[in-house]
Amino acid sequence: MTFTLRLPGSTSNLGSGFDALGMALSLYNQAAVAVRDDDVVSVSVSGEGAGLLPEDDSNLFVTAAREAAGRIGRPLPGFDLEMQNGVPVARGLGSSATVIVGGIIATNRMLNGGLSESDMLDIAVKIEGHPDNVSACLKGGLTITAVAGEVTHCLGVAPVNPPKVVVAFPEFEVKTSDARKALPTQVSHADAIYNVSRASLLVAALLTGDRGPIREAFNDRLHQPYRKSLITGFQQVIDAGVEAGALAVGLSGAGPTMLALTDEDPAGVGAAMVGAWSKLHIRAQAHVLEIDLQGASFV
Repeated sequence: MTFTLRLPGSTSNLGSGFDALGMALSLYNQAAVAVRDDDVVSVSVSGEGAGLLPEDDSNLFVTAAREAAGRIGRPLPGFDLEMQNGVPVARGLGSSATVIVGGIIATNRMLNGGLSESDMLDIAVKIEGHPDNVSACLKGGLTITAVAGEVTHCLGVAPVNPPKVVVAFPEFEVKTSDARKALPTQVSHADAIYNVSRASLLVAALLTGDRGPIREAFNDRLHQPYRKSLITGFQQVIDAGVEAGALAVGLSGAGPTMLALTDEDPAGVGAAMVGAWSKLHIRAQAHVLEIDLQGASFV
């Protein structure tokens, strides 16, 4: 048995939707799997992360595959895995989510395991620790997710008249662990209300195509104010993107990638964001992307 999976990158914590809103993007990793007759697992990685990501059974794809096999209740067969990566690593664009989702889907296929989409999402959230990237990778589109114990409730929807997405990322990294440590253990009732109202507004805006509320709906008090000190040029990049015509600009995941939604001149928005970092002597690059509506799929 051989097959290939196409796995979209994603943005998480979208605007004010901390740990709840994700969105799949047209930036992809591919996983080619060939089942073996023995129990040996081999891994090769090309593209983004080559030389950095493990090429043995400590690879996160294999970890996820074993977790899925355990859920199914059958031993994991040996397989050869070739990862061709287009999603940058450690940039807040869901690279780890693609590998986790890929390992789970591949195992379900290899074992004809009968895992439902909900089952696979529950396993993925258990491994990833938060739901927004894995849900977007698995389902595509805009995902709204809530976790209740070991059960994940998720809806995937297609934005109406979707804007272009611009992602700009600098050469430096921000570790997710450091970004998590920057967060307070408690927030005020006022800040909770602030984010709930704006996250709801953002979902409504994307489902109706109404652009008016988007900039306000991107405002956040749960994570970006605490993480901006980890990202040199944070406010300058936001200001440059908005001045160039973006509807809104905010962090993608834990950063350092900054994400903009725009209807006008997306290349110009990306260039402005990169330019803001350049003025601080930081190299960066930008990509103009679409919202991926398909999610993880077999090629």
